[in-house]
Amino acid sequence: MLRLKISLANLLLIVATGLTIVLLWQLRALLVVLMIAVVLASTLAPIIDSAEKLRIPRWLAVILVYLGLIAGLTGIGLVIGPTVAEQIQRLFRKLPTYLEVLTSLLDALAIRLGMTELALSKMFDAGTVTSWVIRSSQQLLVQSYGLTRSLFAGVFTVILATLLSGYMLAGSEQLIKGGVSLFPKPWDEKLAAQVKPVSQRMGGYIQGRVVVSGILGMAITVGLKFLGLSEFALGLGVIAGVTNLIPFFGPVLGAIPALIVAIAQGGWTFLWVLLLFVIIQNLETYILDPLLVGSSVRVHPLYQLLAVLGGAKVLGILGALIVPPWVAGAALVLENLYLKPKLEAEQNAATISPASEPDASNALSFNG
Repeated sequence: MLRLKISLANLLLIVATGLTIVLLWQLRALLVVLMIAVVLASTLAPIIDSAEKLRIPRWLAVILVYLGLIAGLTGIGLVIGPTVAEQIQRLFRKLPTYLEVLTSLLDALAIRLGMTELALSKMFDAGTVTSWVIRSSQQLLVQSYGLTRSLFAGVFTVILATLLSGYMLAGSEQLIKGGVSLFPKPWDEKLAAQVKPVSQRMGGYIQGRVVVSGILGMAITVGLKFLGLSEFALGLGVIAGVTNLIPFFGPVLGAIPALIVAIAQGGWTFLWVLLLFVIIQNLETYILDPLLVGSSVRVHPLYQLLAVLGGAKVLGILGALIVPPWVAGAALVLENLYLKPKLEAEQNAATISPASEPDASNALSFNG
């Protein structure tokens, strides 16, 4: 009969691990706030470091940067916010009409191809598609703010994450020293050495995505105005720019509203709008991303995709935005603390082995 022996220390370790997991699950809302704060602090850290080189006190640089950021976002909201909101509301009001036009075109295509017109009409029923779009959007927003209970709680979460990120930036050295001091030597020094490169990778990813999305949003707005969709150009450009922050799926999601509007316009508008999005997407993939985002992620695309899907599943749109930089940072820690030492050890072992073979052969010949 197999007997399983568990020491008291192992039992206490298992119990402590279980209690820690339960505690973290209960504090998951706070963990999400902490994740947002770390990403925000990593994004703004280069600006704070540059200000500190100009002999500006770090705490003052943090305050000035955050005030400038708030002022800039407020100014942008006041300038384009009302127009964007009005165009998006008008787009939702006209969406059923546009979908009816799309259904009519598909029915005509079905007749030409000899397909069942009724099946396509049911599949692209305007009311059904509109309700599905609204329901899916609400579900993503609910997942994004599912850890809060009200609008006030959501605003409080944003404020808390901002304050935490500011505190991290102002007292980063003390926080790093206090955190790594919990680990024994030499792990404390190894972990302290990973903070700056991890912050650079996480911050570089967010900085690149924001800049690329801003450029694409402006380019799409100008392009749609030129193609005759000035009624919704700014709203569609903002939608495309915001959704482009989400890797892989964002560009497709941002193109769908513009293509639906273009189909309803008739003529060659749809093809021109489709060509516009194809050109801009290739511009992002082959020029903007390599220049502005570069190799800040260095994670296999499959793992990036899984990070986006997992983040969106748990936290909605918010998770799709903040989980990929965390995966990039974790990949860097894994690379520096495990993969590189492992590779160096294997190379050293391979170098030592051939060197020892002649000594062994000489010993054998001497004995002979």
